[in-house]
Amino acid sequence: MRYPEGGGLTAERRAFREGIRLQAGGRFAAGEKTAVIGMEALRSAGPANSPTITDAQFAALEEELGTGPSAQGFDDERWTLARVQTVIRRRLQVTLSVPTVWRLLKRHGWSWQAPARRALEHDEHAVELWKKEVWPKVKASRRPPGHGSSSRTRPDSP
Repeated sequence: MRYPEGGGLTAERRAFREGIRLQAGGRFAAGEKTAVIGMEALRSAGPANSPTITDAQFAALEEELGTGPSAQGFDDERWTLARVQTVIRRRLQVTLSVPTVWRLLKRHGWSWQAPARRALEHDEHAVELWKKEVWPKVKASRRPPGHGSSSRTRPDSP
């Protein structure tokens, strides 16, 4: 819940915003016009989002990820964004969305990885056969070639 937690802001951000409001109130009390105070408030104060976790927390997360997915209780050795999200929630007590997890990892130099080798079950001959025989049927349009009709009751009407 965001609102019971102070609108989702840290104590530092709440204090910062309160300071801005008090400063604007003081300027208003000193006789400055509301339009002047409002225009200054419209200027950018930098990015709205601060990093969701600190560098120290990310270092701890990297150590956790370094132990591997199976050490974290997952069945296989694949890290997915959802799994990293789960580790962040368990270890850091921070809830992040999957896109935010991706941006966090990308910001710290992580990238998606392709498998280093093909699966043992991969059969190149079967893949080629599927591409030649099955894929053209799947890819083919369901509509027959030629002019159609928009009428269900009179299919050949002009």
